[in-house]
Amino acid sequence: MNTKFRALYQRTLAIAGAAALLAGMAWQKTAIASESAYPKQTITFVVPYAAGGSSDTRARQLAQRMSADLGVSVVIENKAGASGNIGTAHIAKATPDGYTIGLGNFAPMSVNAALYGNNMQFNPAKDLAPIALIERGAVVMAASSKSGLLNGQDLLASVSNDKHSWNYGSTGAGSASHLSTELLKQLTNLDAVHVPYKGGAPAINDLMAGTLDLYMDLPSLFMGYLADPNARMHALAVAAPERLKALPQVPTFAELGYPQMVAYNWFGVVAPAGTPATIIERLNQSINKAMQDPSYQSLVESQGAEVGGGTPEDFRQFISAETDKWGALIRERNISLN
Repeated sequence: MNTKFRALYQRTLAIAGAAALLAGMAWQKTAIASESAYPKQTITFVVPYAAGGSSDTRARQLAQRMSADLGVSVVIENKAGASGNIGTAHIAKATPDGYTIGLGNFAPMSVNAALYGNNMQFNPAKDLAPIALIERGAVVMAASSKSGLLNGQDLLASVSNDKHSWNYGSTGAGSASHLSTELLKQLTNLDAVHVPYKGGAPAINDLMAGTLDLYMDLPSLFMGYLADPNARMHALAVAAPERLKALPQVPTFAELGYPQMVAYNWFGVVAPAGTPATIIERLNQSINKAMQDPSYQSLVESQGAEVGGGTPEDFRQFISAETDKWGALIRERNISLN
């Protein structure tokens, strides 16, 4: 290549490089401007459960307050099925631009990977970005009046009686009610046979009828019955470090000698992995502001749950700890979906 053409070639490369650099800077400025202007359109809030349930209700209460703060509509979209996996997979696969977020809860975020294995269409730790924990509720163990169990001491005393076996209900294999009771069995050597139901209501009906001995679930499912002096069930203990404000008369398992018996059903808000950190932070601020609303706190606490909060990193660490805890229990007790 002669000197003339070499100079022309080098000039062409320089111009092309400068154009590429300018294009990159323009794209970066556009991206930054887009993030700083966020949000400027409707946000879809995916709930991986059917409309009308407790998760859906709480998501709608939160979305209403977020809309007021963000200045755009936050619209609930229900995508139920496969123990929350279908809706959560939809969140994971959405464009990571902050306009699709969703509810990430106990089962799909910390349990289902150990149960479904390769059938999971997403990896909670890699495909989803935690935004904020919004609520957790410690589960309560209740017993049918016909069981003869009046308190937690009665239940634990039955462990030494090899001739006595109980049955216990759950809302299905891998649910919080199932795994929390299996944790109690592991810690105490309680002898109890699993009876899965398609929801909490039929389990409570059988508990009151006396065909089911034990059932562990969120306080909100029991509170209306326990307030009735003629109730056909008794609350034995709560799986929390401290007694619940909503059920101050019910002791903790820690008071009965089992401080490791702590179990929550919980949920938070997540986004697709890759969502810009500035957008995650803006959403986190909005959610924390909503949860500081006294009327919102009253709604949560009146049902025996506790309001969440904190940073995205706080939520990530919480999910990681829950995943380790329940994954180990599932493996050690050979729990499956069957």
